[in-house]
Amino acid sequence: MRVVLQALLWSGMLAVALVGVVLTSATIGPADLSYAVVAKATLNALVVPSGLHPEVTTASVGSLEFPFPLVDISYTDLFSFPVDERDQIIVEDIRLPRIVLGAVVGFALGTAGTVMQGFFRNPMADPSIIGVSSGAAVGAVATIAFPLAIPFGLQTAAFTGALITAAVVYLIATENGRTPVATLLLAGVAIQTFLGAVISYMLLHTGESLNEAVVWLMGHLNRSTWSDVEVTLPITVIFFLILIAYARDLNVLLLGEEDAQSLGIEVERTKRLLLAGSSIITAAAVAVAGVIGFVGLIIPHMMRLVVGADHRILIPTSALAGGTFLVIADTFARSGPAEVPVGIVTAAVGAPFFLFLLRRREVHAL
Repeated sequence: MRVVLQALLWSGMLAVALVGVVLTSATIGPADLSYAVVAKATLNALVVPSGLHPEVTTASVGSLEFPFPLVDISYTDLFSFPVDERDQIIVEDIRLPRIVLGAVVGFALGTAGTVMQGFFRNPMADPSIIGVSSGAAVGAVATIAFPLAIPFGLQTAAFTGALITAAVVYLIATENGRTPVATLLLAGVAIQTFLGAVISYMLLHTGESLNEAVVWLMGHLNRSTWSDVEVTLPITVIFFLILIAYARDLNVLLLGEEDAQSLGIEVERTKRLLLAGSSIITAAAVAVAGVIGFVGLIIPHMMRLVVGADHRILIPTSALAGGTFLVIADTFARSGPAEVPVGIVTAAVGAPFFLFLLRRREVHAL
């Protein structure tokens, strides 16, 4: 019960901080808006589902078309505060999609980074350690470089590439039903190196689309839409709940696999679930925002220093702190004289912090 109360207390404080950062970020831009206007416009943007409307469309794969069922959801507004139409459009259609997506992506990367650091028993692990980000990058750059040869959209290709890479690394590292963590790590490093070469080769053939590919690889939120949020948020929430449900088992795994087995943990099954959940949640984030580094590295480590190593507290707090950090980073990225990809800002903050950890020699302890 004490752990639950601590988790709720820390998560509540960080959730309040995240809301405050979101509102503050929404006031910043070419058109300065007051907190009152942003708060009213944000509440006006809140909706609840009011109906389901099944539809059937077609999906094309090459020259073939297949029927594809869809469900169109209608929504009802919860509030109708008086706000100038221009201000409402700026907040609801321009700033909020980007800010909310940043919060969701940071939430996902913070979650995945925490799980990966616990899984590998190394605070220097991050969500891309087994090549998920590199796989997504291959899918995205292939779509940009060879658009006629890839039958999927960029985000679908990136998501698919990420999951295929995670599956390949897992299969390479697994033998006789066991997946040694060290083998998994080395397989991930090898696959990342190989995919890096593939990405470099494809960049040579992007032609006029080179700038688009480079921006994607740097990480970005400047083309965010509510559709991106609608796709990414459910995946993030579902797999966050799955991962938090295994937080206690992850704590036990830190004792060693033999000890965990003796305490009743199904070690290999738990490892598969943790690996799959963190890979999928990372793939969803990278697919819509590109490769954003250091969020899943520095945030879990910082929160571990604050709240301790119990993953029942660490996972939700790192997730909320990750969302807050990425919203702040993106606010700086878009507020300068010239907008820069948010991945540059996170790297500029993360790299010095990484070096600080190395100098302090605190990287050995979970």
